[in-house]
Amino acid sequence: MSGVTEAQAYLTLLGLFEGGSERWSALYAKYGAVELVARIRSGEYIQESKSGALLQQKAIDFDSEAKLLELEKSGAYLITRADLDWPTALNDLVAPPFALIGRGDRTTLTELSRSLAIVGTRNPTHYGVRVAGDFAAGAVDRDWLVVSGGALGIDSAAHRGALLAEGRTIAILGCGVATNFPSSSARLFDEIRESGLLLSEVLPYVHAIPTRFLIRNRLIAAIARATLVVEAAFRSGSLRTARDASEIFRPVFAVPGPITSPTSDGCHRLIAERRAELVCSIGDLMELLTPLA
Repeated sequence: MSGVTEAQAYLTLLGLFEGGSERWSALYAKYGAVELVARIRSGEYIQESKSGALLQQKAIDFDSEAKLLELEKSGAYLITRADLDWPTALNDLVAPPFALIGRGDRTTLTELSRSLAIVGTRNPTHYGVRVAGDFAAGAVDRDWLVVSGGALGIDSAAHRGALLAEGRTIAILGCGVATNFPSSSARLFDEIRESGLLLSEVLPYVHAIPTRFLIRNRLIAAIARATLVVEAAFRSGSLRTARDASEIFRPVFAVPGPITSPTSDGCHRLIAERRAELVCSIGDLMELLTPLA
């Protein structure tokens, strides 16, 4: 059984595991990518669980050389903790990603010290779309980078607001960076890549599944200096992002909406529980954000 290069080992780990596993993240931190893959292939973890033998076989069968070629052909690249531009803020997570796959302008990673995550519902009102776009444009006008999840609704409005103001934005995806999901956002992703960046912790052509969006929310929360929630229902993935941010001591802000609007229930809940600071304008937000820069 032949060995693998470091890049191939990272791709193998990304191919074998979903993000957010505390156990495997800890083992990677202990052994490194190459040694951990070798240990999995040798069957070291077979006795630990019923799925151990299946994991071993998957690791043996995984064609890391083909995946490396696939990565290069997609125009994407690997970002690891050994790289100088690795987003060190991700190390605050209990389970940081093994590595990241990027597509677009890699220099965008150097601007994360002034980054704001803007998140919210996939089914916004016209008010929410306008507010998200306005806050994103206002942030980039003040030299802040906008981070969001590339989803329909508030995420897309935030990305577009940043782009319209000729700023930079990062989309952290729940699918591969060469897989346009949703397909209606293909043009938006192309525009983001021109001046910003698409990021993911799955291989380039991996398709989206619902649980992956919840898993990737922790990356949005950690990579940005603060998170702004614009329209979120009472049960919303955006509230998960806000909780993830507060758990690693990132500031959380929320924009209020009409008390009769279900799409603002989540924001009002965050404010009422004092999990988020209320902000009503970009001026309010910048007054709170500037000391973080």
